[in-house]
Amino acid sequence: MKKKYDPKLIEEKIYRFWEKNKYFETFIKKSSKKSFCIIMPPPNVTGILHLGHAFQQTIIDILIRFNRMNGKNTLFQVGTDHAGISTQLLIEKKILKKTGKYRKDYSKKYFIKKTLKWVSKCKNKIFYQMKRLGNSIDWKREKFTLDPDISDGVRKAFIILYNQGLIYKKKKIVNWDVNLQTVISDLEVKNKEKKSFMWYIKYFFLDKNKFLNKKKYILIATTRPETIFGDVAIAINPDDKRYIKCVGWNVIVPIINRIIPIIFDKDIDIKKGTGCVKITPAHDFVDFEIGQRNYLHMIKIFSKNGNIKKKLSIYNYKGEKDNFYNKNVPKNFHNLNRFKARKKILKFLKNHNLLKKKKVSNSIIPFGERSKTIIEPMLTNQWFLKTSYLSKEAILAVKNKKIIFFPKKYKNMYFSWMKNIEDWCISRQLWWGHRIPVWYDKENKIYVGKNIKQIQKRYNLKKTFLLKKDTNVLDTWFSSSLWTFLSLGWPKKSNELKIFHPTNVIISGFDIIFFWISRMIMLTINIFKDKNINFRIPFKKIYLTGLIRDELGKKMSKSKGNVINPIDLIDGVNFKKFLKNNTKKLDKNCKKYNIISNNIKKKFPNGIKPFGADSLRFTCAALSNNSRNIFWDMNRLKGYRNFCNKLWNASKFVLFHIKKLKSTKKINKKKLSFIDKWIILELQILIKKYTRSIKTYRFDIMSNLIYDFVWGNFCDWYLEISKIIFNNIFFKYQNNSKRVLIYILNSLLKLLHPIIPFITEYIWKKLNFLKNKNFKKSIMTEKFPKYNKKYLDLESQKNMIIFKCIFIELRSIRNFLKIKYNKKISIFLKKFNKKKYFFIKKNKSFIKNIMFLKSIKIFYKKNDFILKSSIIRHVNEFEIVIPINGIVKKDYELKNILKKIKKCTLKINILMKNTSNINFLKNAPKKVVEKELKKIKIIQNQLKNLKNYKKLLLTL
Repeated sequence: MKKKYDPKLIEEKIYRFWEKNKYFETFIKKSSKKSFCIIMPPPNVTGILHLGHAFQQTIIDILIRFNRMNGKNTLFQVGTDHAGISTQLLIEKKILKKTGKYRKDYSKKYFIKKTLKWVSKCKNKIFYQMKRLGNSIDWKREKFTLDPDISDGVRKAFIILYNQGLIYKKKKIVNWDVNLQTVISDLEVKNKEKKSFMWYIKYFFLDKNKFLNKKKYILIATTRPETIFGDVAIAINPDDKRYIKCVGWNVIVPIINRIIPIIFDKDIDIKKGTGCVKITPAHDFVDFEIGQRNYLHMIKIFSKNGNIKKKLSIYNYKGEKDNFYNKNVPKNFHNLNRFKARKKILKFLKNHNLLKKKKVSNSIIPFGERSKTIIEPMLTNQWFLKTSYLSKEAILAVKNKKIIFFPKKYKNMYFSWMKNIEDWCISRQLWWGHRIPVWYDKENKIYVGKNIKQIQKRYNLKKTFLLKKDTNVLDTWFSSSLWTFLSLGWPKKSNELKIFHPTNVIISGFDIIFFWISRMIMLTINIFKDKNINFRIPFKKIYLTGLIRDELGKKMSKSKGNVINPIDLIDGVNFKKFLKNNTKKLDKNCKKYNIISNNIKKKFPNGIKPFGADSLRFTCAALSNNSRNIFWDMNRLKGYRNFCNKLWNASKFVLFHIKKLKSTKKINKKKLSFIDKWIILELQILIKKYTRSIKTYRFDIMSNLIYDFVWGNFCDWYLEISKIIFNNIFFKYQNNSKRVLIYILNSLLKLLHPIIPFITEYIWKKLNFLKNKNFKKSIMTEKFPKYNKKYLDLESQKNMIIFKCIFIELRSIRNFLKIKYNKKISIFLKKFNKKKYFFIKKNKSFIKNIMFLKSIKIFYKKNDFILKSSIIRHVNEFEIVIPINGIVKKDYELKNILKKIKKCTLKINILMKNTSNINFLKNAPKKVVEKELKKIKIIQNQLKNLKNYKKLLLTL
């Protein structure tokens, strides 16, 4: 092994070795093993992986490697998602930047060609990142959500659900993105509170003889005057006594002069505005519901781009075209942008004395998550899935514990969402995605099928019968919701589906319970309706992780300059390159560039040092707690890099000493020292707790357990004592101790392998190469360590506590008195019970050699001669007595002690002065005051020991 641990020299080489020898390969046909499968949430082909991906993929790979080593036939199924809206938006921007052309200026064929080229490039980058992370993926099984076989499955799923009566087409109000010109999901809308205005508008009564509070009009309050052309009613709450007499009256809509009724509706908030609300069913979600209840017409006033239409589209409450109202719009409003139309409408109202007042109002404004455009609620004809029906069985699957949530708290979030779920709009007006398998004839009659041939056969149509295909595509989440079985070969009756479905666990962020998790459960259950089919659920367990945030708790985003590419942590990156990667699309003179630049300068003034994949993986595992927010900590990353270095150096020590081992015999249990017994016992406890933690998805606990054991029990204790054993000719059982050392290191490497696969593979090969120079196996094919009750020697644990107490105190006294660690001294032990006595007596020779002692004696009666000239330490219900006469130089020590006493006294006086100051006690935070008081206690204790030692020296 090299002197220094350098992950760059081993990681990529080891991954190539794994791939070449097909260690990730999954057995499909001939395998008697139990199966274990995890489907990776497919990353979008819109860019590279970020820390959130690295975090989740590390957790998945830990479980895959753990179960592989436990003898299971594992499948880590990988794939990428076409990400409909995101990818289309990205490519459109790229084409615009390069050619200056908008979507209307080029063909769909040109767009698809450019997109596929991007996808290929993006996938290569993503897969490279995954390999560098160490993911043990069967790469020949990689899938893409627009692969031909996946597309076949998506079409079949649509047809099945349509034939079950679960998919329907209807005119409904949806979230319309005027920039992307497509419907988007409620979940893709971000509501923001913005400062706005409430405008108060007069609507005059049709009957000039009618009055309300001596006025010929009713006053309505609105935040959206631009929708005035879509008004079909004025609504008031039936409990609002102010307006009861007005119900049934008609009013005239300003500008367009439409006659509309005043109606009752329970959804109207009496306290909001004037209590009178104009109803525009085609452009407001609440108004749409009011319109349906009251059989009102729906008037669509905006075109797809958000501009005012020349002619209004009018429909009855069923969504059928109607000519009930005049369709014309005043010419001066034609094709006006919705916000320019607002200004013009307000100007008209003011000029005609129809605008009474305006008030400042804080409104909730819906924005498109991707386009950042204000979303327009709009009546459109879309395809919907009856999730309100599908959710019932999906709720039961979790209630009946067929599917289990980790952590449990997310189960209630799931139930809450599923019980109040609305039907899902699954159609999108895009070029990029799965085309909806629907055709129409001249009368717009619907024909559903895989292709034209199938439709002609099913509906008994002639080949000359003209059909037009639906231009819409399916929401990306529709194909993603079928992902567990599509990626395993469905709709074919594949062996993969039989062996690996339902998958064992899905690992995802809690933020996509609604987008993905719930929809996967609903669709899988209902596509596989037959109760005899054993893969009716997509997965048995759900492990939901928190979201990765920076150390200040901020969401990682490029606009803040706090996004980190996992490769930059693995290989390191200089400041210039790191800045360039985070500001690629920005002008150096813009404000955003300066903000990002300053943030990066503060956090990473010298760039990022290389940490290696193992350090990154260990950090991800250790941070994996049950919290919703996971704060990324570069210091933790440094700490786990140090851990890898510690393991490297410890392994070097072991390898050096076992070279001299003459035989490879097994451990002789009869020749085990109490320290050997103790380390073996502690290893069994570790294996038990580690296995329990990984099975309950507490990767943070698992990581801490192994970290503490390796650093503390193994390196700080067992290895340090082994150094003394191996360098001391008095020990008869050196070879046996070396065998124990091999066993412990070998077991630790196997325990650590799922977390840090590269370094463990490398060390393990070195360890086994000593036995067999033709050794070519991988640690990942080894059996995972099992808890063994045979090694539970609990007495060794108690004995080790005594040993540690003596060892630590002796080291402390040697350090205090500046006595070399290998200078032999004598000690006495006082107040010993029988068990402790027998332990010391039995291991006297061993303890003397380990601790470099002349003698070790036990006494029960008071011995004034010994006690007068000795340092006494009270530990674990007994006393350690160390005679110092002849060991220390009295005059020299007294001089030093007096200096230290003076120094301690000075420190205490300063601290006492601060803590007795009234202003300090009033103004300083509690934690600061407590910290200062703690310091006083520590130094007072030091002073007491120094004074006792001074008295002791004066007696010599």
